[in-house]
Amino acid sequence: MDLTAEVLRHALVVAAEEASIVVVRSAYSTFIVEGSDASAAILDADGALIAHSMATTLMNSMALKVALPEVRRDHPAMRDGDVYVTNDAYRGGVHTNDLLVFRPVFVGGLPRYFTATMIHVSDLGGLSAGGMAPLATDIFLEGLQLPPILLATDDGVVPAVEAVLRANSRTPDKVMGDVRALVAGTAVAATRLRALIQEYGEAGLAGGIARYLDYTEERTRAALAELPCGRFTAAYPIDDDGLDPDTPHHVRVAVTMTGRAAVLDFAGTGPQVPAAINASASQSLAAAVFALRCFLDPSIPMNEGCLRALDIRLPEGSLLNARSPYPCGGRFVPIYAAMEAVIQALSEAAPERAIAASGILQPFSIAAVGAPYWIHLSYDFGGVGARRGLDGPDATGVHFGIGRNSVPQAEPVESRCPLVVESVETIPDSGGPGRWRGGLGTRTVYHFLTACHVTTRGDRLRIPPPGREGGLPGRLGGFFKRSADGTVERLASKVNNVLFTEGEAFIVETTGGGGLGLPTDRPREEVEADLRSGHITEHGARQDYAPRGLTRSPGSNATS
Repeated sequence: MDLTAEVLRHALVVAAEEASIVVVRSAYSTFIVEGSDASAAILDADGALIAHSMATTLMNSMALKVALPEVRRDHPAMRDGDVYVTNDAYRGGVHTNDLLVFRPVFVGGLPRYFTATMIHVSDLGGLSAGGMAPLATDIFLEGLQLPPILLATDDGVVPAVEAVLRANSRTPDKVMGDVRALVAGTAVAATRLRALIQEYGEAGLAGGIARYLDYTEERTRAALAELPCGRFTAAYPIDDDGLDPDTPHHVRVAVTMTGRAAVLDFAGTGPQVPAAINASASQSLAAAVFALRCFLDPSIPMNEGCLRALDIRLPEGSLLNARSPYPCGGRFVPIYAAMEAVIQALSEAAPERAIAASGILQPFSIAAVGAPYWIHLSYDFGGVGARRGLDGPDATGVHFGIGRNSVPQAEPVESRCPLVVESVETIPDSGGPGRWRGGLGTRTVYHFLTACHVTTRGDRLRIPPPGREGGLPGRLGGFFKRSADGTVERLASKVNNVLFTEGEAFIVETTGGGGLGLPTDRPREEVEADLRSGHITEHGARQDYAPRGLTRSPGSNATS
């Protein structure tokens, strides 16, 4: 790639990054302000992904990419200064609380580029506050739906749209603060893009973009050529749909490597269901792309050039490509299963890069029982599965749906919500034992100072992420209710508006990652190091790593 194209690539990424920072600093919702969960991208008029912010996840950039052509289809005539919004899950969106905002940038009188921003706004109705509706049986129970509509002009947010958003939110002031932050982010990125057009000229910018997209495509195809050719299949289960615990659901994939290209076909995946375990196509696309990129050179840029080498097939009407009126709010559940299925299929193709299954993020919300409403929306992460030659990282999860720091710090949460974060800790022995150990899960305890509703949407809490090649599964996590007398009750993984009273506590435990290789092959010195660091207990060493485990603490004449 020539120097001009490389300079342009970085300039466009910086423009998108600045837009996402503006959104975070301007937003009102705690989840955005403290978690920095905002995304921004620059696309061409056809929806090709040119650049996205460093914090932008594939879930969000794929949504922006897929949704833009739908916006253009509904609004063929655009004016400079117009800004559009949608959250339509069946037309590229994610779910009702994720607002996708687009601003055209005109060149020669035509919209040649678009700047785009996206966040999860505080609340847009639905069964529970904050956009969590784990027991929804249709999309209408998840909140307000917005087809592609005009959101703002040079005069500001369209008054009628603001009225609709306010009327459908438990936290109208926060929502409108979030919306204005999204609009401001697109404006900043558009200003930076216009400056690049002025500096390089229309043809110069277009040529530089074309060259670095071609460069990305070539690097992606070269990396794919390093993987073995062939067809590799895998499947991954979903715990349950929250309504019927006895009906199984699976995501299946066949990955066909053809040298310099790859086909990922999800035929055989379970059908869409009237429960919150379906996903829109844009989210499933993101899962497939992310999982495949885990096996490629990580320095390859993520843009449209990467996507040109991939053929991803998502059966319409399946868990991975739901149609109206099936709910899509629980999209994390099926797309993480899709991601895991691709990872396990490619672990068969390239065992030297194998990864055991992982614990995943566990979303939950804590909200006021009635007005005035306050909402705390968050996630905690499980442990990553062990990789060839490396233990799995603790408490990070193999994830692609979250921004810079979506687990907010305790102090800001306590200052905004009537609760106390009693503890945040990793759980010893939760990583799957193996020659390489799975990453640890976590335990977080929220003590409530007033009554509130808790809503959860977890998975991999009944079926543990398995190990590979003799490695053992990760320890299961869960959601728990601790009564004032200390009694602890396990909640289902998917519950809606469970009432907690003042003095009770909510406990979130995440699942550990699976191990890789036989635990008895783990060297004694690594077991001892795990004991010293607190990753395992003496009981865990004896139980999981015998005969190389320890019967006494290191430094006290410990023996195998």
